[in-house]
Amino acid sequence: MKISSSKSSLLNGIQIVLKALPSKSTMSIMECILINTNGGKITLTVNNLDLGIETVIDGTIESPGVIALDAKHFSEIIRKMPDSASDIEIETDENYVAQIKCEQVVHSVSGRPDDEFPYIPELENNESIVISQLSLRDLIRKTSFSIADISEDTPGQQTMRGELMEIKDDTVKMCSLDGHRISMCTMNLKESYPYKKVIIPGKTLKELAKIINGGAEDDVNIIFNPNHISFEYSQTRVVSRIIEGNFFDVNKMLVGDYETKVKINKKRLNECLDRSTIYVREGDKKPIILDIKDDSISIRINSANGNMNENVPASKSGKDMVIGFNPRFVIDVLNVIDDEEIELDFVNSKAPCFIKNEDMSYVYVILPVTINAV
Repeated sequence: MKISSSKSSLLNGIQIVLKALPSKSTMSIMECILINTNGGKITLTVNNLDLGIETVIDGTIESPGVIALDAKHFSEIIRKMPDSASDIEIETDENYVAQIKCEQVVHSVSGRPDDEFPYIPELENNESIVISQLSLRDLIRKTSFSIADISEDTPGQQTMRGELMEIKDDTVKMCSLDGHRISMCTMNLKESYPYKKVIIPGKTLKELAKIINGGAEDDVNIIFNPNHISFEYSQTRVVSRIIEGNFFDVNKMLVGDYETKVKINKKRLNECLDRSTIYVREGDKKPIILDIKDDSISIRINSANGNMNENVPASKSGKDMVIGFNPRFVIDVLNVIDDEEIELDFVNSKAPCFIKNEDMSYVYVILPVTINAV
């Protein structure tokens, strides 16, 4: 194999596929990046069996071939090559030794054949939807923060490691939960599709959000099969295993009978809660207490480190209420809402708080902290 490509193209491609590199692996081949030019394109691939990413980069193929190189080592070599107008040349011999050179810099590294490399499966495009890159990235941003941080071997909770994607007619809804809160966001699609729901690993979605950077006119084709989901856009393909199991029925958490409704400026509330975290230490169970009156919310926290009390103007309908929350859970929600004013709905002081807009395109459910027990 002999190819040449610019440093920027190589680096961009490497940074994309490295998102699938496992932090540790019992199979050394999965710590490699595969360079494959047999299809007439320069394709880079990393696959850890749960998540695989491949992308095509610009360059010239003088002779085709394929080689697997240690991904981190190869990445460092390319990153530290001269910033030059000259392309980087990669040439391999029959013993899978790769010579990587640019100007006067020459590296010689041992590679491996592709016979043990886990190629990414090709999914038949029988069931698929099309969504804009902007919408998909926004869906992930507005829901992924409440994916449960649990190990892969935690019994009975594996579905909480992912997000539910549900397609119904011309809408797509994504939902995540971690036992303390629920995040739901719904967006419109460009056309209608048959009903579909699938649980996507949180790691897949978080890494995907880092590499899709297109706008409202740039599409992602999402392909489903019984065991995998594929996100295809531009010159990149991201394939992930799906999580088996039944996702928690969040609809039974949604109620319409609220005793108290509050409208408040999001920025003011967010700034106040952020100030309150000065008194919250890691692992501390001290809640922020919301004392809701007719025209304001008194927000206070009492801790061993000190106290804080602040009044934030608000508009209330219904009963007065005193309720406690972990302030970070509320801040996470406020950070992803774009509205200037938000509505907080309460059933009672022991029931969850609902943060939602009128058309229910986003709904956040946050469980309260029992004040007397803290």
